[in-house]
Amino acid sequence: MMNVNKKAIILVVFLSTLQGFSQEILTKNEALQIALENNFGIKIANNNLETAKNNTSIFNRGLLPTVALNSGANYSRNNQSLTFTDRGTGNDADISGSGVVSKTYNTSLGVNYTIFDGLGRKYTYQQLKETYNLTELQVKETIENTYLQLFTTYFQIARLSENTDNLSEALTISRRRLKRAKYQYEYGQSTKLEYLNAEVDVNNDRVTVINSKQLLNNAKRGLNVILGSKEDVNYRVETSVAQNKLMNYEDLKTKTLKNNSLLRQNKKNILISEFNIKINKANFLPSLNFNTAYGFNRTENANLINPFGAKLITSDGLNAGLNLSWNIFDGGITKTRVANAKIALENQQILLAQQKVTINNSLKNTWENYKNQLFILKVQEKNIQTTQNNFDRTQERYKLGQVTSIAFRQAQINLVNAKTGANNAKFDAKLIELQLLQLSGDILNVTF
Repeated sequence: MMNVNKKAIILVVFLSTLQGFSQEILTKNEALQIALENNFGIKIANNNLETAKNNTSIFNRGLLPTVALNSGANYSRNNQSLTFTDRGTGNDADISGSGVVSKTYNTSLGVNYTIFDGLGRKYTYQQLKETYNLTELQVKETIENTYLQLFTTYFQIARLSENTDNLSEALTISRRRLKRAKYQYEYGQSTKLEYLNAEVDVNNDRVTVINSKQLLNNAKRGLNVILGSKEDVNYRVETSVAQNKLMNYEDLKTKTLKNNSLLRQNKKNILISEFNIKINKANFLPSLNFNTAYGFNRTENANLINPFGAKLITSDGLNAGLNLSWNIFDGGITKTRVANAKIALENQQILLAQQKVTINNSLKNTWENYKNQLFILKVQEKNIQTTQNNFDRTQERYKLGQVTSIAFRQAQINLVNAKTGANNAKFDAKLIELQLLQLSGDILNVTF
């Protein structure tokens, strides 16, 4: 038996090459694997994580020295003249030359290293690590949202598929009734009004089926977007739903406060803000830098008009030094930055408190909604049995002419509504369950 990943790869190829093949069933696990590999939002989130990983590398910490190579050459060609004065005789002598060439070459290799910067590099690195951890949580949240979005659409397709089947079944019953009413009218056993009413009901049922199919097709196209599919592929989905047994409310609340993605992200933001304060405080301390350089210089004067001048000058050597700097007062810039960083930290702490209240309120509402939906599901399932029995009896009596077409139609509508209501309750309960799992940070562990 193929494993899930192999099946997902095969299905990706299948979905990208075939269109309009409605017999292929897209299972929940296959849809999940395809979304994890191809969803646009997840791809972007993973790229952001890769960027955060690059930012934590040793090349972005300021721990390595900088090395710079500089080299240059200059060429000059000038006309020059000199006047010499003989102090003994008082006579002047002029010497001139044209096209005097001078060439200069220089090369230097310098190394600079910051030995101490007030611990700014240390805190920056720790902040970058927490930023990476924050990005990991953001990726997790993106995947969780994709899970919920995927299965909301998937179950919507399943819901509409079953509802469409129910409506199609009702249309089939209405057509049989129309055929029966037509025969009865033609043989004078009923009035034309009965025939016309049956025809109107058939037309109404046809319109309802068409609208339901349109909604179904729209939902399938929406799922294609979530799956990252480039083709408008038609498929069927699984309509079976397994309701997982959730823990009690208090345990769910404890798990939510511990594992909720938004709360965990905010806690990381608090740590990042704390490191930001330390980074700014590092500017109060001195910095110590080491620098060294090796240089080579060469000057060639090919046609000096000064006969006593040197025609070739070269120099090379190694230089090294330490530089201590301490910005004792920078006009209050660092003090202001530290104060603002403390305010930013306080805002993150306030935001965390706000998020706890909001998420706790959402958890209460979702939990109550979940329990109510499970109760509604039981009631609707019981209604199906009742309305099915009522419809079967009414249909038999209608065939015997003991009930009117209006009563038969009402029994038919009641059955369709009961099936639709139970079907909606089944999928609504599952979606609310997934919302609870997302709040508690456990949606990625859900099994189908």
